[in-house]
Amino acid sequence: METNILMESGTNELEVLEFTVGNNHYGINVAKIKEIVPFNVVTPVPNSHPSVEGIFMPRDLMITVVDLAHVIKADPSPDMKKDMFIITNFNQLNVAFHVHTVVGIHRVSWADIITPDSTVSSKENGIATGIVKIDNQLIVILDFERIVSDISPETGLKVSDIEGLEGRIRNTSHIVIAEDSPLLITLISDSLKKAGYANLTLCTNGQIAWDYLLNAKKNSEELDVKCVITDIEMPLMDGHRLTKLIKSDDELKKIPVVIFSSLINDQMRAKGESLGADVQLSKPEIGMLVKEIDKLLL
Repeated sequence: METNILMESGTNELEVLEFTVGNNHYGINVAKIKEIVPFNVVTPVPNSHPSVEGIFMPRDLMITVVDLAHVIKADPSPDMKKDMFIITNFNQLNVAFHVHTVVGIHRVSWADIITPDSTVSSKENGIATGIVKIDNQLIVILDFERIVSDISPETGLKVSDIEGLEGRIRNTSHIVIAEDSPLLITLISDSLKKAGYANLTLCTNGQIAWDYLLNAKKNSEELDVKCVITDIEMPLMDGHRLTKLIKSDDELKKIPVVIFSSLINDQMRAKGESLGADVQLSKPEIGMLVKEIDKLLL
């Protein structure tokens, strides 16, 4: 599924597909979507997770189907023949999400997406990453990576790759991390600390990271930030915009930028390269992240 916005660089915009489950409206970043197909009868898999409906195989590709109504505890569809499957690709996985209706696509700015507070989405069990108001309708953007990781934990960050790195000599290089997921920013920072990188500044979105860099540049005789690690999808300012701003600044452009995202594919990799990203990695590969940082900083 291709749209023009995916080819643009650093606009701080995204396209959101609006869909419904039950009576509520939800959203997903179009960059995650491969295609949308009508409901298919699936083959159940014994002993699978309760939210997994089963599997189906379009064009010889086996795809797992997740029932979003079960995940969010909504009423089941009154007529599944009218339902849709949103087939996604992220974290190097193909997963279909069973939804009830597809409303349409909206182009929005990350600056207009509100981060839900802890009463709505907590680190322990929240699956809402943002909320945006479009035509007087509140649309909740879901954390599809979290949904899949909760169903199959081995698809998340491979923190076991870090175990062999514990006990290394402490490295004082200052690293700024921009990541909006409370769970992931904790896992990433804990993994880096185990690998010896303890001088970390954690930012919950690209705007906070950018403000921090500007302030550090203004108030320091010598900027001590040695690396920036950024997600792509973040409220207020996304990682591509952050990368573009850093690499367009005469003083900051020397800082290596590592894009660490579930959205890394050939198209998004080309976009990151055009913006000046030094390294781009898919999010499960936390061990590879440490190795690349080692190359940049050691």
